[in-house]
Amino acid sequence: MAVAPETRIELEVVVEAQVKKTESSSKVADAIRKLFRAAGELRVEPDRIMFVSSDLESLRYLKDQFRDRRVRSSARRLLLSNREEGSMQTILLLNKQAATVGIGVLCDDPRESALGPIVLRLRSSDLDWVIDWLTAGYERSSTS
Repeated sequence: MAVAPETRIELEVVVEAQVKKTESSSKVADAIRKLFRAAGELRVEPDRIMFVSSDLESLRYLKDQFRDRRVRSSARRLLLSNREEGSMQTILLLNKQAATVGIGVLCDDPRESALGPIVLRLRSSDLDWVIDWLTAGYERSSTS
């Protein structure tokens, strides 16, 4: 298990999914709850669902999914490439349909999720450390 930096890091986890007219907001909320199980606030609105947390453990299930599904290096690549230059923020897109059964499937593009993706936004005072923790054990390719 990774140990947090000596100084406490600031972390904001914001998960958001649009609710399409053909969807049930309770089913979209359940999909988010299946991927983000730890402490946090779930906000249910008619057209979107949000989960907000400052607890690193809210990412534990997703971290385990990346390990179990052997996609840590892909998750790391997306987190780094989606990082906003000069900021301490990155995003990751997750397939909404797969989330309904508790599976964290990565999306490169929002169109890969027919009903729209679940968007995970991470903001941290030590974003590199959070990305390292979330993708711990990733395998580097020979080109990295």
